[in-house]
Amino acid sequence: MSRLGKQVRQWLGLNPESSARRQQLTLAETENTLTLGAWQAGENPRDRRSYDRQDVLADCMDAWRFNPLARRITELTTNYVTGGGFVVSCPHDATQSFLDRFWNHRLNRLNLRASDLSNELMLSGNLFLLVSTDQTGMSYLRVIPSTDIAKIESSELDVEQELRYLGKPGLNGEEPVFEAYQVNQDRPAENGSFSPVMLHYAVNRPAGSQWGESDLAPILKWLSRYNAWLEDRVRLNRFRNAFVYVVKARFASETARANRQAQLAARPPAPGSVLVTDEQEEWSVIAPKLEALDASSDGLAVKKMIAAGVGLPLHFLAEPESSTKTTAEASGNPSYRRFAERQRALCWILEDMLRVAVARRAFFDPCVDPDARITVTGGDISARDNAELAEAGQKAAEIASGLREKGLISAEEMLRLVYRFMGEQIPAASGGAGEKE
Repeated sequence: MSRLGKQVRQWLGLNPESSARRQQLTLAETENTLTLGAWQAGENPRDRRSYDRQDVLADCMDAWRFNPLARRITELTTNYVTGGGFVVSCPHDATQSFLDRFWNHRLNRLNLRASDLSNELMLSGNLFLLVSTDQTGMSYLRVIPSTDIAKIESSELDVEQELRYLGKPGLNGEEPVFEAYQVNQDRPAENGSFSPVMLHYAVNRPAGSQWGESDLAPILKWLSRYNAWLEDRVRLNRFRNAFVYVVKARFASETARANRQAQLAARPPAPGSVLVTDEQEEWSVIAPKLEALDASSDGLAVKKMIAAGVGLPLHFLAEPESSTKTTAEASGNPSYRRFAERQRALCWILEDMLRVAVARRAFFDPCVDPDARITVTGGDISARDNAELAEAGQKAAEIASGLREKGLISAEEMLRLVYRFMGEQIPAASGGAGEKE
């Protein structure tokens, strides 16, 4: 093939590498193949299509509203991640004082809003925070639902350098535009006020993607299947006690049989009554056979798929997986790790948001240090970890003290070993204190 032919085919999208796409486009258009090979200009190929993402977000919200299992899964993650509260610390006194006022401001209420942030991350995988600042330098935080954001505009060379966010058209037909926060460009205007900016955070985001994924997205179809299976079982159990009497006898004619049936229909036997018949009649009962034992295995298999999809053991979902306490505790360790990872992500989100609030405050209050270190610490995930860490720290202290007395390790190394087995970091005041001989 000539060079000109290759260029024309490449310009038309007919290069050899696109054979799979050409094969998709030649399929007959049906309800199942209508969207095959379709793409939208300007969208990231690593992200879901806009219509698909909106459908998933709507389904996740509906599942949270109407499905008790989805609601409980969301509550479990939020309770473990935010149930212990958060502690904001800063070594700079003036900055710490402002952080306390910002955190407890009645228009922020971050002690209560932290659970809303966790729920939004759980349901949508994205967190869009709109930060507005008044003329005194106090910032206010609002959560914009992910369903209200239509598009994310990023730098051409880096999808993670987001520039602005386009909202859905409102009642007036206008599309709201939210400017992304830029560290070196965020300054007050001539009138002394800041323009609102938006911060975007995401979890479950594949590399090269702009949008995160909901934790409930992989189990949506399994939640609907379990819900349908459970409704069928409830409907069948509603008629479990329904039965029909069958009376067999030798009748002289059809008229005699009809008369006997009308007699029994007029006065059917009451439950618990005694029925006495002669040897010419034989009574039996037809009752539905539910096969409840086999059905329970089917329901357990679907519930296991749901539990595996969200990283929870079955006993977290009111399904005793084992009768032993040791097995139940061991199966909960992976979930605690998942909760701890989500808590670290939420702590980093809060730290980054607080840095933005401090940086804006610094333009009005010179006592506030925008470069001061801000740390957000979450509560303990499991109380059992504290007992295990305390026991490990005590044993490590005994061993390290013996080594220190023999001169085999220094005081700093002994302190490092004890803190390491306790799962804590060495305090800054002690880390560089050195050793006195």
